[in-house]
Amino acid sequence: MSWTPGYRLQSSPYVIERKLGSGGFGITYKVRHLENNKHLVIKTILDHLKDDPEYGEYLRLFHKEGEKLKRLCKKPHPHIVQVIDFFTEAESPCLVMEYIPGENLYDFIKRQGALTETQAIKVIRQIGDALNFMHQTELVHRDATPLNIMMRNPEEAVLIDFGIAKGISPATSTQTDMAGNRSFAPYEQVGKGSRQKAVDVYSLAASLYYAVTGERATASLGRKLFNEELVPPSQLNPSISDRTNQAILKGMALEPQERPQSIQEWLNLLNIPPTKEESKELELPLSTFKFETVTVDAKGETIKRESNQQAKFFTEDLGNGVSLEMISIPGGKFLMGTEDKEIEKLIQKFNWQRFNREKPEHEVTVQPFFMGKYPVTQAQWRAIASRAYLKVERELKPNPAYFQNSQDSDSHPVERVSWYDAVEFCQRLSKQTGRKYRLPSEAEWEYACRALTTTPFHFGETISDKLANYRASSTYASEPKGEYRNQTTQVGKFFPNAFGLYDMHGNVWEWCADDWHGNYKGAPNDGTAWVEETNDNDNRYQVMRGGSWSFNPSFCRCASRNDALGRDGINYYFGFRVVCVGARTT
Repeated sequence: MSWTPGYRLQSSPYVIERKLGSGGFGITYKVRHLENNKHLVIKTILDHLKDDPEYGEYLRLFHKEGEKLKRLCKKPHPHIVQVIDFFTEAESPCLVMEYIPGENLYDFIKRQGALTETQAIKVIRQIGDALNFMHQTELVHRDATPLNIMMRNPEEAVLIDFGIAKGISPATSTQTDMAGNRSFAPYEQVGKGSRQKAVDVYSLAASLYYAVTGERATASLGRKLFNEELVPPSQLNPSISDRTNQAILKGMALEPQERPQSIQEWLNLLNIPPTKEESKELELPLSTFKFETVTVDAKGETIKRESNQQAKFFTEDLGNGVSLEMISIPGGKFLMGTEDKEIEKLIQKFNWQRFNREKPEHEVTVQPFFMGKYPVTQAQWRAIASRAYLKVERELKPNPAYFQNSQDSDSHPVERVSWYDAVEFCQRLSKQTGRKYRLPSEAEWEYACRALTTTPFHFGETISDKLANYRASSTYASEPKGEYRNQTTQVGKFFPNAFGLYDMHGNVWEWCADDWHGNYKGAPNDGTAWVEETNDNDNRYQVMRGGSWSFNPSFCRCASRNDALGRDGINYYFGFRVVCVGARTT
């Protein structure tokens, strides 16, 4: 179908404004909707293909995948062009998509030169997330090249122009037409019209090659048939990391079985915390907030107030008005666990031998990191869990919490999430932000909770219902009994510790990264998680910290540690908070 400017479609309310481009199969037009004057794009087939003997099969696939794309876009992805409609005009299939002004990545780089490694990875990760989303619905793009990556702005990329029906080889097309730009197409696509997901892995890796070098890679056809050499991108741009160089080469392996078998597997090769030598663009400007802390004696009475405390933090925008504040935790040394003399007192007072799990007391050195100001809230959880395109390994329920009937439930901690769920959340958050998020190690958690104090609680010698949410009908020291609320409370309701962290005592138990061990014999002293291939319980149990709304105060101490039901266990007092590593500050 060939239309001239001003042509008004007969079957739909669109008028042609101009031709945008064409390839071996299709032609695209910028159109205007006659009712709302909105600019859109229509893609249809080229007229000369109707004489091709394979046209019937081509038309069948166009219809089939066009309908798939229309269904796909019922759940919009921020980095996939929105498909608006799919109809037929004069027996030609027409795919209507949003119009994205600007230039494609190919022209963007041609005009301004290669991107920095950080900029390039950010763009490619966005497109990788889009491809992941497509692959989950069994759609393969097959043309994910810089020519089909539109730049909404220098920081945001959108995947356009799906490679519909490119498994067909019209007699009237050329090899270049069939495979798109050969520099970005794997040999199995050029030679056999492959529709496997490994095609997109190759094209995305080749796009990153172009983004960091400003040069197109050696075509796969020449590499396969004439033994032409693929020049490593690091030879063209020595400033890129070995990590990125190797990821590109693995993604562009000639044989599809030698590449990562999914987009996510390939993206994982790039998902490594930045080194000191990498771009300063990863540095984060920090804000400062002020807060007040209190210290109490064994009777629960306030003996000290510090009203000019300060902490630095950065904020992640999770979308829809939801944010995540990450507090800067300075590195340092501390004594982890509880000394033998104190353990004997605890056993004698509470008649519970499990206090022995807190020994031997040992010195640990912790590197700086960022930690969530609060346990992850129901709103924060929903913002990430509801985005299916971020999925890494497992589905997440958007609203798993038991306590979600109150007006402020969005600001209550999420609960009824398993260790596996918490890990998936961290992986999805990492994908969305480009920073490395994970669960805290047990050592990081205790260090952060203590905030340089040595008392049982960061508040001091005891705890009270005015300081935390726990089973306050029981007492720890000489404080009076308090209110047992019998549910979670809004985060940030009580005083923080000296690092600016809230709810470290009570509210919900918080998952840690460590496998459960019965004591600290053999534990690492560098602050890392204690994870082994095997241990005395086959890794079925994970560490939890902090106590909860339903537990007695002795469980809420800084040093208290608990083994949960198992990695897949859930309960209405199981929650978590996140740690961010590898982000440097300005």
